[in-house]
Amino acid sequence: MTVLEVRNLQKSFGTIRAVQDISFSVNTGEVFTIIGPNGAGKTTTLEMIEGLVSPDDGEIHFGDLSWSKNAVAIKKKIGVQPQSSAMFDLLTPEENLNLFASFYDHARPTDDILEIINLTDHRKNQVKKLSGGQRQRLAIGLALISDPEIIFLDEPTTGLDPQARRNIWDIILHLKQLGKTTILTTHYMEEAEKLSDRVCIVDQGNIITLDSPSALIEKLTNEREIRLSFLDGENAAEEADHFSRNLESVARTEREGTSLKVWAVKPEDTLLDLFKFNKEKAYQVEQVSIREMSLEDVFIAFTGKEWRD
Repeated sequence: MTVLEVRNLQKSFGTIRAVQDISFSVNTGEVFTIIGPNGAGKTTTLEMIEGLVSPDDGEIHFGDLSWSKNAVAIKKKIGVQPQSSAMFDLLTPEENLNLFASFYDHARPTDDILEIINLTDHRKNQVKKLSGGQRQRLAIGLALISDPEIIFLDEPTTGLDPQARRNIWDIILHLKQLGKTTILTTHYMEEAEKLSDRVCIVDQGNIITLDSPSALIEKLTNEREIRLSFLDGENAAEEADHFSRNLESVARTEREGTSLKVWAVKPEDTLLDLFKFNKEKAYQVEQVSIREMSLEDVFIAFTGKEWRD
């Protein structure tokens, strides 16, 4: 079931066209992730959907509801992660949640929120004493206080260490188990790949491609990258390079010094052939690996740009 539909969104700031033409729909219970480089238009798109910025053109529908006619009803359906500046540093997480709960006719119990965001043990600590990861978890908790159907998280793990980032991932996955719909923006490719049901790549105010992470990777190529490092020097790598190019399953190769990269549609068969070749030549391989394609490869292929924070 579709809970959000965006049609032909456009937004300019002076002469800058931040969003040129964005259209997509989001289904109930999915994690829908928007990714793109800085200035791609993803945050502006999110702000228009959240009702914080008015689009120059286009439509936003939450089922039968629209911002122009049903703003109050939409605000009850959505939860938006606030900036950390929205919190009261001298209050505790429990007090912050209770304060935000007082703004709503029906709020989810504070104890439930504290358990979801794993801050029960820190409920009595002042916010100013919390770590960056704990503050981010509290920000998500504040977005959940109205028990919304749809939650908007704008780069919730930026600047966090790997452990704190994984804690946020656990919360997002738990929200999915609760049947919540999450719309996420992120700079981290692994995050998008691990969490998302579908990923929307945006660049220069347009959608470049949209699908599940696995489907996007499969669309990119069936090739996999094999990496080998030779102990017997550059000559061994060079001979293995020439041998690989004549294999039917090999699409291309790349050699640098004693290292060789081979892209093949049947990597296991190609590796077997290479092992036989090395055994016949008595070449010693120091390292060997098969690298799976990732969302970062998809991003580079579709936009022609390296990922940047």
